[in-house]
Amino acid sequence: MEHVFEVSGMTCGHCERAVTNALHEVDAAAQIQIDRGQNKVVVQSQATREALRHAISEEGYQVAA
Repeated sequence: MEHVFEVSGMTCGHCERAVTNALHEVDAAAQIQIDRGQNKVVVQSQATREALRHAISEEGYQVAA
């Protein structure tokens, strides 16, 4: 299932890695695409949207509802 999130606060490659690692902790098989310029994170995952959103938030990034 594809989940699209609007995430603010990602400014560098370190931010992308932090978000990617957090999402992989929820679903190791997730496919993740991050576009910092558009503040967009696209996740192909079987995990729930809420679990993925929570993982991003726990890293300190704002996720639009």
